[in-house]
Amino acid sequence: MQKPARRRAPRHARPSRRGRNAALAVTGVLAVGGAGLLGVSAVTGAHAATTPTVTQDKLTPATMVAGKAATASLSVHSSACFTAKTVGVGVRDAAGRNLDFPGNVANARICPSGLSITTGSRTLPAGTYTQFGFWQDLGGAWHNLPARQLVVSAATAGPSPVPTATPVPSAPATAAPSGPATGAPAAGKKPIWSDEFDSLALGSRWTADRSSSYHYGDHNPNDNKLDWLDRDNVSVSGGVATFTARPSTHTLENGKKAWDTGLLTTEYSTEGFKVKTGDYIETRVKLPAGTGAWPALWTWNGTSGDHGEIDSFEYHADNANLLELTNHVNPGYKYVTDAKAVAHDQWVTVGTQYGATSVDWYINGVKVFSDGKGVGADWSAYPILNLSLSAGQYHPAPQGTAPITFAADYLRVYR
Repeated sequence: MQKPARRRAPRHARPSRRGRNAALAVTGVLAVGGAGLLGVSAVTGAHAATTPTVTQDKLTPATMVAGKAATASLSVHSSACFTAKTVGVGVRDAAGRNLDFPGNVANARICPSGLSITTGSRTLPAGTYTQFGFWQDLGGAWHNLPARQLVVSAATAGPSPVPTATPVPSAPATAAPSGPATGAPAAGKKPIWSDEFDSLALGSRWTADRSSSYHYGDHNPNDNKLDWLDRDNVSVSGGVATFTARPSTHTLENGKKAWDTGLLTTEYSTEGFKVKTGDYIETRVKLPAGTGAWPALWTWNGTSGDHGEIDSFEYHADNANLLELTNHVNPGYKYVTDAKAVAHDQWVTVGTQYGATSVDWYINGVKVFSDGKGVGADWSAYPILNLSLSAGQYHPAPQGTAPITFAADYLRVYR
């Protein structure tokens, strides 16, 4: 395969077991995840005028016991009958981490007569949390219902509780700095850089139309991508950044029709922020379902010999329950398949600890992989959050012309 001039083959241009194995991975069918986004506004325009009013009538529990699994119940009614794409119960800890109850209800009919749901069960560490019901309209916008406190008391003395199948992180303030795999990955660190996507600071914080990882700056057919970067394909609303891909008027050098799509990188921005050895980065994203969708959080440093690439995650919509986690600096990788945490149209929190001797990956606060390789003592790179489109070599290319979207709640870095 042709390689870009003056640097090693770009991200994913190198044929490897990664793309081939991922294409053959077994996928699950159960999607469990949270979607409560505090402060997300309703949709705007003509659709907003027809959005019904949803009232939260009941939300339980008000209290829980640490280590003891419990379900949540939500009762709502609406001003007019309609179908909600998703209904669920959200939970956030004091640090803003999403620890939602699993088992969102899809395609729920909400009417003036009311709707009641019961979630799956989960455990929580002792502490005080923010709890709220939420729903998603068919246009994809999220709507949060009134929030309240959920108090989780410490377990009383006695036999140790039986752990649940899905461990959850402790709050950073109480977790030990060198805690176990289920401990808070940012414990002992302070937030140094973040974007909650209340606005989009292009130029000062972000660049949206070019990256040195792309052979031609704004497109990169050598990397099996249909991407053509356009700053207009990233937007923010209600604390969420949305990356939208649409068929483009551009034609790539290989003759394929491009797709205009969205990318955010700190490279070329005024701040020029870089992550470095020892940092922990985390994002909460909604995984897309569209064929050909290839979202990722990764890093790149065009001036370093190894390009500094660490993939916090890559996702291909044809592998609905699989995330690819890869260290390209000191090669190591793992494919994580988890039908409860990773699925189409579900929110998932992904984090990466850039250790000098080991890179550690977390999904929903739980450590899922340590590569034992690390990035070395002097590593640094620009973070990139984007939606690529596969060109068909390892994963199917987009079918049809319908837009494909990928959403991010936040991006946070701790040091």
